[in-house]
Amino acid sequence: MTAPWPDDPALRARLDAHPPGASTLAGLRAAWLAGELGGERNRVTGEVLPPTPGDIIDASRADLPAATEARALGEASLRAGHVGLVVLNGGMATRFGGVVKGVVPVDGAHSFLALKLLDAARVARAHGAPPPIVILMNSRATQAATQAHLEENDFFGYPRERVWSFEQQWTARLDAAGDVFIEADGEPSFYGPGHGDLGPCLRASGLLGRFEATGGRTLLMSNVDNVVATLDPTLLGRHLASGQNISVELVDKWVGDAGGAPARVGGRLQIVESFRFPADFDQASIPVFNTNTLWFQTEALTRAHALTWFVVRKEVEGRPVVQFERLVGELTAFESTCWLRVPRVGAETRFVPIKSPSDLAECRASLMGAWAARG
Repeated sequence: MTAPWPDDPALRARLDAHPPGASTLAGLRAAWLAGELGGERNRVTGEVLPPTPGDIIDASRADLPAATEARALGEASLRAGHVGLVVLNGGMATRFGGVVKGVVPVDGAHSFLALKLLDAARVARAHGAPPPIVILMNSRATQAATQAHLEENDFFGYPRERVWSFEQQWTARLDAAGDVFIEADGEPSFYGPGHGDLGPCLRASGLLGRFEATGGRTLLMSNVDNVVATLDPTLLGRHLASGQNISVELVDKWVGDAGGAPARVGGRLQIVESFRFPADFDQASIPVFNTNTLWFQTEALTRAHALTWFVVRKEVEGRPVVQFERLVGELTAFESTCWLRVPRVGAETRFVPIKSPSDLAECRASLMGAWAARG
């Protein structure tokens, strides 16, 4: 009989205190040490092709008849109370100095979370709609500080009963030998294993069912740092008119972009992360880039899909670590998906990611200008 891992019962108990638990981490560790995870194993197999022009809808034009019809459809859905927001507010914000990014002031007065809530309130007022349910996916590292920030600021005037939260999974990093990584303070190094937690944790928390019970049908998911990914009625309408379970917002790809992009794998168009493309595939042949802003019909999150666990290598305290993560974009490999190209520059931009303090300093003026332009 194989001895349990880790062999320290107290450490096993700490791992089992939160999903995915010690046994799942032990299985991922064993597969990685056996060479069955990571490296070339991360790559997709089979024929990989770039999308064709007809695969992607240009949603950057608001003056076309289709946009006018979409806006009316989106406004009706908002007024009916069918729409909510999911804000990815977990992780560790390591590039932001380990602070809880959502509570960081963007313009000296308003935090990332404040701007998300203020925009949701603006949209509700503008369209005579109830304030959308706002669901925060926090991590063990962000939950307490986020709640305190909201309480101290009276939820920025937003109805607090319409702001819900749940925690993503929580597990331990490994060192290069496959042991639990121990930080300088003698404690194991824990982390949230990626935004692929969204579906499983939203279901397990009961909040997905609760949202549906209120009449909720559609959720707009965005990163907490991308405050210009606002609740736009026209894009909502385009998503609904497509009849697909997911719509992905794409922007023109710039030199240096690293992340996911739509590609046809075995005939199916889906998000493929940059590290998953075959080594000989020309990623420059795909002119658009995934913003990680997705529109979901709730059924896409109700179903349990076996998302891939990826090996991610990082540094903590200047030492190499290994962690296992799942990515929400992989849902497009299973669910029907619409692809929307949205603006990347100007007042209508929907993608200004802020990954570090230097990003914030450089982009603050343009970011706030674009956010304010929404009204």
